[in-house]
Amino acid sequence: SSDAKFNVATKEKSINTFLQCEELKQDLSLDAKKAFEQENITNEKQQAQIKVPQLEIPTTIKGEDVFISLGERTYRIRGLYKNLSFDVMRVNIRVSANDYFHIDTFDLYHARNRSSFILVASKELQIDDKTIKRDLGRVLLKLEELQEIKINETLNAKNEDKKVDISSEDQEIAIKYLKDKNLIKNILSDFNKCGVIGEENNKLVAYLACTSRQMDRPLAVIVQSSSSAGKTSLMEAVLAFMPSEEQLKYSAITGQALFYMGETNLKHKILAIIEEEGVEKATYALKLLQSEGKLSIASTGKDSQGRMQTEEYQVEGPVMIFLTTTAMDIDEELLNRCLVLSVNESREQTKKIHQLQRNSQSIEGLLKDKTKLSILTRQQNVQRLLKPIIVANPYAKHLSFLSDKTRMRRDHLKYLTLIRSIAFLHQYQRPVKSIDHEGKQVPYIEVNISDIELANKLCHEVLGRSLDELSPQTKRLLNLIYEMVQKTIIKEGLRQEDFHFTRKVVREYTNFSDNQLKVHMRRLEDLEYLRVFKTKNGGSYHYELLYKGEAQKLDSFVMGLIDIEVLKQKRSKYDAKQLDLNKNQLDKTQAKLPPSCPQVGTKLGGCWSDQEQVLERLVGAISPKHKKTNVYVEKFDPSNHSYIHHNNINLFPLAAKNEESKNNHLQANV
Repeated sequence: SSDAKFNVATKEKSINTFLQCEELKQDLSLDAKKAFEQENITNEKQQAQIKVPQLEIPTTIKGEDVFISLGERTYRIRGLYKNLSFDVMRVNIRVSANDYFHIDTFDLYHARNRSSFILVASKELQIDDKTIKRDLGRVLLKLEELQEIKINETLNAKNEDKKVDISSEDQEIAIKYLKDKNLIKNILSDFNKCGVIGEENNKLVAYLACTSRQMDRPLAVIVQSSSSAGKTSLMEAVLAFMPSEEQLKYSAITGQALFYMGETNLKHKILAIIEEEGVEKATYALKLLQSEGKLSIASTGKDSQGRMQTEEYQVEGPVMIFLTTTAMDIDEELLNRCLVLSVNESREQTKKIHQLQRNSQSIEGLLKDKTKLSILTRQQNVQRLLKPIIVANPYAKHLSFLSDKTRMRRDHLKYLTLIRSIAFLHQYQRPVKSIDHEGKQVPYIEVNISDIELANKLCHEVLGRSLDELSPQTKRLLNLIYEMVQKTIIKEGLRQEDFHFTRKVVREYTNFSDNQLKVHMRRLEDLEYLRVFKTKNGGSYHYELLYKGEAQKLDSFVMGLIDIEVLKQKRSKYDAKQLDLNKNQLDKTQAKLPPSCPQVGTKLGGCWSDQEQVLERLVGAISPKHKKTNVYVEKFDPSNHSYIHHNNINLFPLAAKNEESKNNHLQANV
């Protein structure tokens, strides 16, 4: 019992002690809080009363070099603007006085490095180390000020979108240009006026591909040709028609450069690289960017405390990729993601270029530069006025494409994107429709048959090349050899298998260089278009052409595309069927009308009650099959509760000559 009493007393004593401590803590915390608030008030008063004088340090900036003069001592600082982080200031400093100087590269934020610099500089310049130490402090303050200005400028340049204000006059000119029915012809005409002769299909395909940058899946283009054929000129001409703020052009890109270009730096822009060799190390990133529409990479870095950590970098797309190359062998995975354009290297094209170059030296040609500037300004404004909008293809289910190879899956998508790009360019000529989706109105425009017709024409020229196993230059050589062989066997009355030729004969006929001829003929040998024979005596090589022109039509024709006339017929039948369905629905609706409503002709507007009256109704037979025109509008007269004749409607005017325009006119009136 005594032990129990002792334990109880001990517990009570402990509880009292704990409570006293808690009260003491509360009192101390209150006192500390008051003292802290009083100290803050005092500090704020002192800061308000004391004005820190700003150091005026004489500074001169020449390019990226910073010169600071302090008495007889001059400090030259290099590499400051490479430090785009507030945690680092690694620079090259040279201090000179009289005929002595000291130079070193180090981080000014490291105390040990500063001490070493002060010690050595004072000995070299024979100046007191306290003077050097004071100078270095003032230099550090000035460099921090300059560094902060540079970092803010860089951040503002990255964060602010480059927007160009278009005057009302220029905007009106650009809109009028976009609404012109001859828009495609005008674009090609502007290219010719700017000094790009020929290459009609290449110019148009490249222009449409650059325009597709604002779509969800832009096209990519590779211009392939031999040296000095004009591939770079073609790229430069097309890029000149695009706004400068929406394109990035480089001579070369390193393997990891694309991963660190910022989240929105490439979104809906044109990435142009002058030579494909300059992007060889970044091919993997380009393929991902074109297919996935974005890039992401996990990399190691240091946190604020110097510990290693994983950092994730992302680059958002989509982006339009524009490349040029002289290489015959291009990465196959990159190639099947792009449209391949081959520059015209014929003698006729060379003559046209020579004539254009001579004309440019005349007074008329020199005066064209002013016209060229206005054309480029208008074209760039045209591109700025194109706004992102959904492009729907109502004819998509009627289209067709080859399906015998797996790569056709990507080529088919290029074909569909090309059609949508043409419609996107004509958005100012198309009615904007809207559809309700999840409670929101989504605007969109639709593809016309003319868009598909133009896309088919371009695909016959462009995709017909990229679908074949031969490169454009090798295919051109094959066609020239076939032409040479056909002329010879017809002239001499030989069979093709009996005519053999040497590389010298081919070189003289085609004007190919010896090196080019060796490369392309070797490829034709490997693909069994040519058979090689070696003579017994001299050891020279003779060739036999195995190719007999079976695929000549494929050079300008893509198998599997639907014929436009067939597409028009299918669409006309579909429209007529839809109109018949609508008429049947109207007939069913009339059968349900109240008996008080007069049953005269075909009525639009559905069923109405006895209390409601239709103000206007369409009377007559709507039949595109029989082309009936006895259709007119009756207007309701409330005075005698009857309908009176109001206006005639000609559903099929004489101006509508073709079937498509008649049907469109009919739908518009209905």
